Amino acid sequence: MNIEKVKKYNHKLLAVLGTIVALMALIGLISLLTFVVGDISSSFGSNNQDGILSDEKIELLQKENKRQQIVSYQIPELVDTLNLIYMIPVSQKTLNNPEGIEDDGVLGLLDMQGGSFSSGKKYRKRSYYGSYNNLLIYDAKKENSTKLFDDRVNFEKIDTKYFDDNDVFIVFTAATADSFKDGLINSKDLKKLYIYSVAEQKLKDVSLNNADVIAYKFVNESKNLLVQFGIDYNEDGKYESSKEPKTLRLFNYKSGALSEIVSKEIHSQLQKKLEGSSKE
Repeated sequence: MNIEKVKKYNHKLLAVLGTIVALMALIGLISLLTFVVGDISSSFGSNNQDGILSDEKIELLQKENKRQQIVSYQIPELVDTLNLIYMIPVSQKTLNNPEGIEDDGVLGLLDMQGGSFSSGKKYRKRSYYGSYNNLLIYDAKKENSTKLFDDRVNFEKIDTKYFDDNDVFIVFTAATADSFKDGLINSKDLKKLYIYSVAEQKLKDVSLNNADVIAYKFVNESKNLLVQFGIDYNEDGKYESSKEPKTLRLFNYKSGALSEIVSKEIHSQLQKKLEGSSKE
């Protein structure tokens, strides 16, 4: 037997087997990446569809006496233990295809998510996430509900803040118009900050023209807030954090005044220093 021929054959065989294994590994990797990218794309696509339909789309549907979204209720969350006050986030479900509007089409529809009512624990702060179009305040003692909004809005995160005077704030940012013009009212649009006092039963809003509320903090344990706005500098109806500036304001809850934290003088100095026009 020619040993050299056997060695050459074994080398070729190993090379072929190695190539096959490498190809199989490559195919497996491509399949995995395709699945992951597809899953991520699907998730992003789903998130982009969150929100309520724009007024323009609603008008078109109403002309045909149709609807494409129906009201859905989340499980009530206890926000005031002493007075048994709950909040009920109102969300929506988007139908695959528009349907005819019937007088009693969705009356009585409940889409409760979660378990039963909870007596709960009093937290200093809690947050709730979803895609909501209104908020109901439910008084379990009186067995009645009131809604916060008469207008069409959309919001995703709800915070609750507790104070020593037994008041509770329900705080969230909400879009009220399709400023981005993509057919939906959602987190892409410019938003206001809303503050509801459970004790006072009052709703206040904080906003700047052509700006989006992107963050807020309470001043120590007071009811005043430091609010960060994103300026829609190019006026396309959407704030882009990588390209557009932020500004700060102080909101005085009692007076409702919105004041500058950084004075115009200091702002001017900082801007001149940045652009190189300062001679200091």
